[in-house]
Amino acid sequence: MAETDRSVTLRTVVQHIESVTHHSVSARVIQRHLQQSGLSARRPLLGLPLMQNHRRLCDQWCDERRMWVAEWYEVVFTDESRICLQHHDGRIRVWRHRGESMLNRCVMRRHTGPAPGIMVWCSIGYHSHTLVRITGTLNSQRYISEVLEPVVLPYLQGLATAIFQQIMRNHT
Repeated sequence: MAETDRSVTLRTVVQHIESVTHHSVSARVIQRHLQQSGLSARRPLLGLPLMQNHRRLCDQWCDERRMWVAEWYEVVFTDESRICLQHHDGRIRVWRHRGESMLNRCVMRRHTGPAPGIMVWCSIGYHSHTLVRITGTLNSQRYISEVLEPVVLPYLQGLATAIFQQIMRNHT
């Protein structure tokens, strides 16, 4: 049950086993058996949902460049993210094996809310990385004047040939 529904609670697993076997079982015994099989309850990786078309376009972009070797030295990926300062985990856990944190069934999709937080913009390339804190609301003009002109353009001009890859997220 925990293998097919990674967010099922231990209490639900115990209730299911008791309803099927008609015997009472200890939650600790069930937890120990799950751990012995390699499953443990861990906080899920949090991720913003991507629309299917966006996911397809990202996959297509990477597939078209899968034979690259030296070209990857010139690629610069960028993204922005809002970090919530008052989020509590709500004791939400998923059952997963070691190394499964990136599996879709182990990621909890969520949108950021109106809670206090900060927005950051970052870039990562083979030769460097950058992090910029964004105060207030980021619009296109502020993106150009506070990120592209002072940060991105000087970096890209230092590369012989550069590929700027902005990650765009569409919220569903």
